[in-house]
Amino acid sequence: MQLSDLDLSKTYSYADYLQWTFEDRLELIKGKIFKMTPAPASKHQYISWIIASELYGYLKGKKCNAYPAPFDVRLPRQRNDNDKKIFTVVQPDICVVCDPAKIDARGCTGAPDIVVEILSPGNNQKELRNKYEVYEEADVKEYWIVSPQDKTFLKYTLISGAYQPSKLMTTGDIIITEILPGFELSLETVFADN
Repeated sequence: MQLSDLDLSKTYSYADYLQWTFEDRLELIKGKIFKMTPAPASKHQYISWIIASELYGYLKGKKCNAYPAPFDVRLPRQRNDNDKKIFTVVQPDICVVCDPAKIDARGCTGAPDIVVEILSPGNNQKELRNKYEVYEEADVKEYWIVSPQDKTFLKYTLISGAYQPSKLMTTGDIIITEILPGFELSLETVFADN
């Protein structure tokens, strides 16, 4: 089976997703197929590695864990939905999950506490519109968007069911989060050598 064999106008579930064997990396957002861009650029991967390393160092020995892509995050509409009723499966660049009950052998079921997406040329609309909506609806507590091209960082925090944006941050700013008390991420470090 090839990706071209699929009817892109149809709605697919996680059960369908599990049957596909082609090499293309895909995400399902509300049942619609989104092909992931080719392998990310070195700048994207370097920034992902820096953020994941900082999170790992902080989280070591704590109850939360960080998971880098590729890592399936299934966002069911209801907590006990089976694979045929899950229509959103995403692969954030990094996610932080503080509830170990959400983790299984296939990834995460339910909203991570923090999702980090690093923009790449060609994926900005998907990250900024489609994923924003599903993360907000799924109650992801924080959604971090990192732009390597602009050297900027934006954090959306879920307050009363709606995202509230931070100010646009850049080199020289320090990222903190109530989810991880005491964690500090220096954007000087994140954007160094880029």
